[in-house]
Amino acid sequence: MALKRMDNVGIVVESSIPLSLFTELGLKLEGRATVEGEWAGRVTGLGSQCVEIAMMITPDGHSRLELSRFLTPPVVADHRNAPVNALGYLRVMFAVDDIDEVLARLRKRGAQLVGDVVQYEDSYRLCYIRGPEGVLIGLAEELG
Repeated sequence: MALKRMDNVGIVVESSIPLSLFTELGLKLEGRATVEGEWAGRVTGLGSQCVEIAMMITPDGHSRLELSRFLTPPVVADHRNAPVNALGYLRVMFAVDDIDEVLARLRKRGAQLVGDVVQYEDSYRLCYIRGPEGVLIGLAEELG
């Protein structure tokens, strides 16, 4: 059996699910739910759990982002301030039409530029931002 597709990327948040940052990027809320009980804990290996999730979908309909807030058990590690080269550290990268315009909009939502906006050869302009709750997001504008 062959792989069908990548279904979603997950980000765990602490106190609120930052929907406005991702809707500003163009993702749409596909649904919200609370996932709880022994069956869910068997999947994650955490035992009994209660998690609020919001599933966001990209404008092309091919990719999803799952934002999760664990009510139980409590969060055990915090990687939000880790540098981008930390082992196991995850970020999500989005392709955008105009990186400067997107940055201006996201800054109004509390996002901060991590380093600089840089150009890679004649191919891309790239940057990383940290959104609310320290969520690390990459932006890529294809040139030409």
